[in-house]
Amino acid sequence: MACLLLLAAGSVQAAQQRTPFQVRCEDTISKTVSVLSSKQNGFTINNQLPYRALTARTGSMDNRMQTLGLTVTKGIYRATLGGPILQDPASGYECVAPRVTIQLNYSPVLIYVGNEFAPGTCAYKEILTHEQRHLKAYMDNLARVEKVVTAALNKRFAGQPMYAPSGTAMSALEHEINGTWFPFIQAEFDKGKIEQANIDTPQEYARLAQTCNGEIAAIMNRRRK
Repeated sequence: MACLLLLAAGSVQAAQQRTPFQVRCEDTISKTVSVLSSKQNGFTINNQLPYRALTARTGSMDNRMQTLGLTVTKGIYRATLGGPILQDPASGYECVAPRVTIQLNYSPVLIYVGNEFAPGTCAYKEILTHEQRHLKAYMDNLARVEKVVTAALNKRFAGQPMYAPSGTAMSALEHEINGTWFPFIQAEFDKGKIEQANIDTPQEYARLAQTCNGEIAAIMNRRRK
């Protein structure tokens, strides 16, 4: 089984004094650059599905938690990799100053409001306002993920070139991004689920049931019959 060796400059320096190749890599090629960008998409509203269909989508068909509105999106991310490479035929190694650009986003947000609630009514506005709280939580989480991942990337690629056997540096970097950084980013996106759950509390559902002079509760009661 082949084994790729990908070392940060610091680990090599710890073992020995810098070689001429290290000097050439570290002093002549551009330093590592890690860039993280995010873009916020807008949202669209769908008022075509009944609340039962929305409830089925959330898996809450036990008649205890009815889904009157639903905000649908998912975290997406992609990486662009590059950077100058220098070869050292004597040692069979190369060095690369990785340029890593990570783009973070949420997929276009779709907000559903049950078709039992007509646009312009108090009930519709209340449900839409509730769903927009979910939208804000998603966008706040995106900003948090951006900060966390930026800090982690900058720490990992601390302005130093990386070393690998000749011809393998970029593939090893790609392997690290796919195998380590993408799962890390997904885990950070998933942390936003906690805040989403905090919005959908029993207290919030009870408040919605009583709002608009009981309009939402009355509509739901009629539909259940």
